[in-house]
Amino acid sequence: MEIREVKKNKKQFLSLLLLADEQEDMIDRYIDKGTMYVLDDGGVKSECIVTDEGNGILEIRNIATESDFQGKGYGKKLIDFIVNRYKEQYTVLQVGTGDSPLTIPFYEKCGFARSHSIKDFFTDNYDHPIYECGIQLVDMIYLQRKL
Repeated sequence: MEIREVKKNKKQFLSLLLLADEQEDMIDRYIDKGTMYVLDDGGVKSECIVTDEGNGILEIRNIATESDFQGKGYGKKLIDFIVNRYKEQYTVLQVGTGDSPLTIPFYEKCGFARSHSIKDFFTDNYDHPIYECGIQLVDMIYLQRKL
């Protein structure tokens, strides 16, 4: 297994990016300013994009694992890598996500705790309703972890 930075042609992983953020123009808002990593284990299984949000905050803007390989620890391995890679440069790692029974427990298992939310983020910023586990995502829930 190898985790490597992707510096060029990040959109080659668009199908994976769209698993975490299903509207391409939203991905376009952060893909170039972010640092992208892929986890390769006999082929790319997961990806992650992080951005510097200022004031010692590093944000996971996109993290996804190929559907057939979800639940096998690849996402957690990427988060552990990000924590170790950036713990000397930043004080907080944060992630924003929908209030979903799939994603919130995953981040909590990875050491994150709820921090704050942005009301109506998904309904205001996406051109269609987004559902996860049959629940419409409305507010952006931020979780943080100290580095």
